[in-house]
Amino acid sequence: MLLCDRWACIILTIVLAFANGAGSVLADTPAPFPSNPSSKTLSMTIQSEAFGTTKQGEPVTKFILKNSRGNSISLMNWGATLLEVNVPDRDGNLANVNLCFDTLAPYLGSHPYFGSTVGRFCNRIDQGKFSIGDVDHQVTVNAGKHHLHGGKKNFTFQLWEAASYQTDDAVGVKFNLTSPDGQEGFPGEVNATVDYQWNDDNELTVDFTATTDAPTHINLTNHSYWNLGGAGSGSAMGHVATIEADEILDVDDDLIPTGKINTVDGTVFDFRSPRAFGKDVDSLAATKGYDHCFVVRGKPGELRLAARVVDPGSGRVLEIETTQPGMQLYTANHLPGTEGSAGAASHDAFCLETQHYPNTPNRPTFPTTLVKPGETLRETTVHRFTVAHDE
Repeated sequence: MLLCDRWACIILTIVLAFANGAGSVLADTPAPFPSNPSSKTLSMTIQSEAFGTTKQGEPVTKFILKNSRGNSISLMNWGATLLEVNVPDRDGNLANVNLCFDTLAPYLGSHPYFGSTVGRFCNRIDQGKFSIGDVDHQVTVNAGKHHLHGGKKNFTFQLWEAASYQTDDAVGVKFNLTSPDGQEGFPGEVNATVDYQWNDDNELTVDFTATTDAPTHINLTNHSYWNLGGAGSGSAMGHVATIEADEILDVDDDLIPTGKINTVDGTVFDFRSPRAFGKDVDSLAATKGYDHCFVVRGKPGELRLAARVVDPGSGRVLEIETTQPGMQLYTANHLPGTEGSAGAASHDAFCLETQHYPNTPNRPTFPTTLVKPGETLRETTVHRFTVAHDE
């Protein structure tokens, strides 16, 4: 009885102690999750690591963004470049579907614009000439007798400032670059931002903004090369595409828009119903494949579906939505299959570059690319990666 009474007293003492707050040690122990946890925020991660240095000795940073599914993208601040996009096939196997180099060195010299941000003006300007008001401008000529992708020191070959961030729904990196007045012949100092976001729905959103202190033409795009079978898996011409466009821009032999807009009806450019890239690619002998700007159906400035591409082999699907008026389909017609293209050969990938129309500065009937002081250029493109089990 005495032993039982003793243990009863001990137990009673402990109970009373907790009731009076002696259990505060346990109360102060962190809970494994917040009281109102966001599983997306908790499981998404951002990592950064050194990725080499520029020729001027400036450090380049690589960012790895992973969602709660374990799918990831990687970016770097040289050229505000998209490196890898790792998404699953129909069996759950991850693969990178964006052509890229493993190291920084190939990006520092001439390369096919793998994953790069392209500006100030992507695509072509006829003879590099245009006028703003009564002032004539001559920008760099770097593609035959024409201007291409912003000139020699374009946005692809510059080091951007970068800041990573996390929200309840996504992880992201925002890149910023100031292009001085007169760079590559363009008027006005331009401040440009590229904001990449990656979420749990395997959606990659790219937001472009730009401002200027003088009237100037700006046209920005991302130049990723996609192969939904996985980078290095060979030809992408078996991919089946649907493009939301009834018209394409008419171009001359140098791929400069003439100002005329042609219907796709009855042509090799009619992707309104699913069509393999390779079905008629060999008929485009002059360009060795597709390198044409489609007029995206719908109102520019509003986010709408532009394209859907399926790889029948892996089941991976890429859907693209954009606010831009146009989209350049390029079937990687000039990749050499060497180290200079990460081993990729012609037609081993495709590009769907959402953008304003080429040569817009010389075509007043096209949606304008002119940005004035006090205005902000804003464009958004969403890349959504899913899986089709029966296509």
